[in-house]
Amino acid sequence: MFESSLSASAMRPPFSSVDTPSMADSLPSINFGFEELRDRMAKFTVKFDDFVEKGRKRVLEERNHFRINVAELHEDQRMKKRDIEILALKSTTHSQILQKEAQETSEMHSAVASITKQRDSRAADRERLRQQIAEVQKTINQRLDAQRQHAQQLDNQARFNAPELDFWQDYLCLRIEGAGIDDHLKFYFTHVDEREWGKEVWFELGMWSREYEVLQCKPNIAKEKVERMVERFNENRDLGLFLKGMRDLFVAILK
Repeated sequence: MFESSLSASAMRPPFSSVDTPSMADSLPSINFGFEELRDRMAKFTVKFDDFVEKGRKRVLEERNHFRINVAELHEDQRMKKRDIEILALKSTTHSQILQKEAQETSEMHSAVASITKQRDSRAADRERLRQQIAEVQKTINQRLDAQRQHAQQLDNQARFNAPELDFWQDYLCLRIEGAGIDDHLKFYFTHVDEREWGKEVWFELGMWSREYEVLQCKPNIAKEKVERMVERFNENRDLGLFLKGMRDLFVAILK
């Protein structure tokens, strides 16, 4: 529209300067639409301000949301760090408990091994003692049997020796007494010293085993002579011959 107005005016012939109107008066009126433009600018300004305000609010909301998210992340990080510390503490405690249990288990195994060793040793000692007791009991039984046999022999011998012993007591001027100890007898003789018929001599005979033994004599007789006499007595078991031999020894040393 503006271009068409300009081209039309350019094709017109020039006016005279005296009676004709001025060129400016002859120009067509141009409508630039400032009111519409102002209205459009005002509407644009309102829309732009609304856009800016909404954008500012959105930025603020996003910033606030971001801050909340960051705060939540920090809190979550702090909680996770605390959880990690708690788990690390629990892990350390659990490791210490496992180490302690392993040590206690090792000590228990050592104690069990020691007790087992002691049990085995005591079982071996018990078995050895059982064998020793059995051997000792066997020996005791053998000795008891021997003593019973010996007692039986003595009893049998006493039955035959009683009359003979009475004869030898009268014939040898003999007196027999206990020595105050089991299986010990003292044999007293008189009329062995021609200078003193009432003088007594004696010897002590031990009979706790099968082999008899003369323990002491008064007065003393040579040891080898007594041993030969006892040895013959243990061989032949002739009590009368033994008593006569001992009397002869006393008579010999008192001459």
